Amino acid sequence: MDLVTFAERLPQDGETVVGERFVTYPGGKGANQAVAVARLGMPAAMVGRVGDDTFGPQLVELLQSAGVDTRGVGITSNASSGIAVISIGEGAQNRIVQVLGANNTCGAAEFDVVAGLLPRASALMLQLEVSVNLSMRVAGLAAQQGVSVMLDPGPVRPIPAEFFASVSIITPNETEAEALVGFPIVDLNAAQAAANELIRRGVGAAVIKMGSQGAYWCDGSTSGHEPAFPVMAVDTVAAGDAFNGALATALATGQSLPDAVRWASAAGAVAVTKIGAQDSMPTFAEVAALAATRSATGSS
Repeated sequence: MDLVTFAERLPQDGETVVGERFVTYPGGKGANQAVAVARLGMPAAMVGRVGDDTFGPQLVELLQSAGVDTRGVGITSNASSGIAVISIGEGAQNRIVQVLGANNTCGAAEFDVVAGLLPRASALMLQLEVSVNLSMRVAGLAAQQGVSVMLDPGPVRPIPAEFFASVSIITPNETEAEALVGFPIVDLNAAQAAANELIRRGVGAAVIKMGSQGAYWCDGSTSGHEPAFPVMAVDTVAAGDAFNGALATALATGQSLPDAVRWASAAGAVAVTKIGAQDSMPTFAEVAALAATRSATGSS
């Protein structure tokens, strides 16, 4: 559950600022991405855990109302559900502190649930809000079965070198990419170098999400840059999750990587025009309308 404050500006270290309003809304990177897929008209199943606190039932019910299959969502006793404390300042920029809670208790039971779902899956979408070792194990199983594995490497955590070989496509933002490769992603040249390094480590393709600078993609043989769609941003939280959900659905329906990145960029752009995480995930019609304003992406 996201606990969100809005203020004219974000506080400096040791400073208190008076905010303008406070809201709560359902979030979680995995849950956001599951809702993004469902809103775009594709079947989505969520595997994870919530706590036995007041947020747990709300989070499950909201996933169900969005059309997500929640039979793989368990409940951990004496644990909080995952929460994120989010501060949003001028320009819709944000700072986030996460407490993983019940997410940290995912283990063998969740591995078995994923194993049961993979034969019917076109893609396995992973984030790092559960055990990295668990994610690596299910990624390896999916790769063995020919199921595409999309890794969103957030929140930033160390990733074992052997994980990359099971990843079909990795989608870090600038901060996450910097943590992975060890240098700042300040422009397209840096994004290109980061993508090349991630492919050298074994991933099939890399998409570097760069906010207002758009997205850079590379699959080892071709590459390109998709500029950001110009929109009025009000809340950038979960824009990357909208991007990932749209990217996964586009690739699953046979779109090329450059066209899928264009579609995903449109989804992320629609998301920043709305407040909320799951609430901001766009519909197919919304993404199609914005994507139609731009011709197909070029490659190099």
